[in-house]
Formats: sequence, structure tokens, C-alpha cells
Amino acid sequence: MTEETIFSKIIRKEIPTELLFQDELVTAFADISPQAPVHVLIVPNKLIPTVNDVTAEDEQTIGHMVNVARQIATEKGIAEDGYRLVINCNEFGGQEVFHLHMHLLGGKPLGPLLSR
Repeated sequence: MTEETIFSKIIRKEIPTELLFQDELVTAFADISPQAPVHVLIVPNKLIPTVNDVTAEDEQTIGHMVNVARQIATEKGIAEDGYRLVINCNEFGGQEVFHLHMHLLGGKPLGPLLSR
């Protein structure tokens, strides 16, 4: 079993943060180092280290993460103009915290996904 992460502590409310959403499956909170005017992290409450560790039993949670992202994008007023959802996987994918998480980014034109 992978060690718990900082996200585990945020989910349990042991580390104060701006919680935007929480239910039995997922927790969403503002990123502490925002890369866009709106930058929210949406994490499963169950520790899943990477996308490679997702199983069939996690399908409901992963789908719920997308629905929560849509809901927050609407609440933050960025749904109509558009936003980006990003899940990084492992070192080459840019994953820094090994607790699967989705970035919701928006509030300005985000440009190309990758630089050349």
C-alpha cells in the first residue's frame, strides 16, 4: 500500500484549505500554487496512486470527478468560455503527488497543451 499523501490529510481536514466540494467519493479544493485564475484539484477520497492503479471498481469515482469538475466550472463562471481538465501520471507525465488528482484550470485562454 502506498503511503498516505498530503491530499489524504486535506481530505480528513487535518490540513486547512479552501474546500470547494466534498462527498463520500471525492474532495475538491483550490490549488496552493495556481497556474490559472481558477485552479482546483479534484481528488478521490480513496488513495489511488496513479492512473495506472485505477481499477474497474474505481469507474464511478473517476466519472464523478468529471461531474464535480463540471459543477465547479459552472459555479466559478468558467464553463461557457471553457476550461481544461488534466490528470498527470508518473514522473514523465509531471505527477508530483502520488494520489491521483484532476486539475481544473480556467478563467483565461490557456493556449496549447504542450510547447514544442
